[in-house]
Amino acid sequence: MYKRLLVPVDGAELSVRAIEQSIELARQLGAAITGFVAEPLAPVPNEATGRAAIGETLSVEELRGAEHAQVLLGRFEKQASAAGVSFEGHYTQSQHIGKAITEAAELYHCDMIVMVTHGRGRLGKLLLGSHTKDVLSRSSVPLLVLH
Repeated sequence: MYKRLLVPVDGAELSVRAIEQSIELARQLGAAITGFVAEPLAPVPNEATGRAAIGETLSVEELRGAEHAQVLLGRFEKQASAAGVSFEGHYTQSQHIGKAITEAAELYHCDMIVMVTHGRGRLGKLLLGSHTKDVLSRSSVPLLVLH
């Protein structure tokens, strides 16, 4: 039924739950996992910062994002491999995390997205937004939400 699960992770405490649960689900289904990290783009410094510093800042932030993603995806791959689950990891930077996740599901031919949500309630969603809610509204594939 489901052959490839897209599992976005961000390194937060709830990512551990997404990793563990998606590995177990993939193992039961005989599916592979595509781990995915979408880091927000670094804010663009203002004019007072100067042109040279702008280039430096973006490069440092991009490098930090890539290193963070590499560590997360490396841990994820190690756990998946130990469970006998096929894994591949991908990373991107985007201002629109929900859109990046749904585009990744299409690009990597995933037939389900597995995400965790903080479950902050109505007020939290109103104030903080929700990547999960954004993915739900954009996705053309099923979304499994863990709480």
